[in-house]
Amino acid sequence: MLHILDTERRGNRQLLDSQAARESNARSYPRRLPLAIARAEGIHVTDMDGKTYVDCLAGAGTLALGHNHPVVVDAIKAALDSKLPLHTLDITTPVKEAFVDELFASLPPEFASQARVHFCAPTGADGVEAAVKLAKIATGRSGILSFHGGYHGSTHAAMSLSGSLHQKIDIPGLMPEVQFLPYPYAYRCPFGAGGARCQQLSAHYIRSLLADPESGVRPPAAMIVEVVQGEGGVVAAPNEWLREIRRITEEHGILLIVDEVQTGFGRTGKLFAFEHAGIVPDIVVMSKAIGGSLPLSVLLYRKQFDVWKPGAHIGTFRGNQLAMAAGLASLKHLRSENLAQHAAQRGAQLMERLSALHRAFPAIGDVRGRGLMIGVEIVDGHGRSDTLGQPLADPALASAIQRACFQRGLILELGGRHSSVVRFLPPLIVSAAQVDAIAGMFEDAVREVTASVRGGVAA
Repeated sequence: MLHILDTERRGNRQLLDSQAARESNARSYPRRLPLAIARAEGIHVTDMDGKTYVDCLAGAGTLALGHNHPVVVDAIKAALDSKLPLHTLDITTPVKEAFVDELFASLPPEFASQARVHFCAPTGADGVEAAVKLAKIATGRSGILSFHGGYHGSTHAAMSLSGSLHQKIDIPGLMPEVQFLPYPYAYRCPFGAGGARCQQLSAHYIRSLLADPESGVRPPAAMIVEVVQGEGGVVAAPNEWLREIRRITEEHGILLIVDEVQTGFGRTGKLFAFEHAGIVPDIVVMSKAIGGSLPLSVLLYRKQFDVWKPGAHIGTFRGNQLAMAAGLASLKHLRSENLAQHAAQRGAQLMERLSALHRAFPAIGDVRGRGLMIGVEIVDGHGRSDTLGQPLADPALASAIQRACFQRGLILELGGRHSSVVRFLPPLIVSAAQVDAIAGMFEDAVREVTASVRGGVAA
């Protein structure tokens, strides 16, 4: 305890220097967000020097209720006071049974009525690994279809399924038989089209690939998709495209895996992002917000595919009782307070403010998203295009805007192609007044940074 108190007397710079000296070179967030957090509550964090920030990263979407929400803290305290075991492997407890009850109650009835649940090791990536394993066992096939721009984690198979090259470019021997498909990214359409035409061409390409006996692609076990690509730049799949994908996969006996690790539990304006399209997936991967801020990963799938043998997918920490207690309290609060609808309302408010900036600043190429999962794509303010004739991404400008926001006390992350998309992932409890404050800080940062770029600001 004395050592902790001694550490608390140190400032940001001392802890950051210590971190840099002792932690791995693979650390990422502190390079862009140089702070050491002393305290956190709601949507705010306070650093070691006493500066308070608005947290629009929220544990990459993990903190649906923000930091240290009373219902979560009380649930953790109650679990500790009850003397229930903290670790049970996959042996059940009253807390686990209550968590499963609440989880099934949160699902669309047509899915819940035929679902099975499997608890995975704590990360979403392990849930993806389990989903792929189950799909291969259930179908007897080996290939997996994934999408350009998708992100599913950094374990071996999950990384193999992700579009991002920076993690895997130096890794030989990735999982074989992964076929990448064009995602309907209207702003940078892979077919050179846009809007509805982009999604039509994407679906047509996939149909053609699966129907063509000369495509070179064997019948796959599964297709994995994010309804809203997060790390890929906050690109939302159109509902009709997703419905067509569901039709295609059913016709070809391909299991549809929906990755809800970042989109799940109210983030997009519904409890689950796939509900926007009214589809029923075969497998859903859940993590992040499901544990009420603590590590937990869960697989839900149609019971007809419950064909794997006992012990087919295990993990020591799949019995995290504190995460289940926190997750149970968090899910109950999300549903009782209708925070999915609140996220839709506050997201619409933020989109309106950001869309006004889009019209005023040429360097803002696109504003998009669903609910409180929003991306602002930063492009060359002079209107220059890349070799494909698309707006030239400006990662340096995006990084400068992120730094200017940070200096003003606003924590945002970057993502998307060339890391040129500024991403907003505030806790779902954010108020209307706080949304206005967030938009105001972002506008001030954009105005300051683009003012130094000739032609970057509208007259």
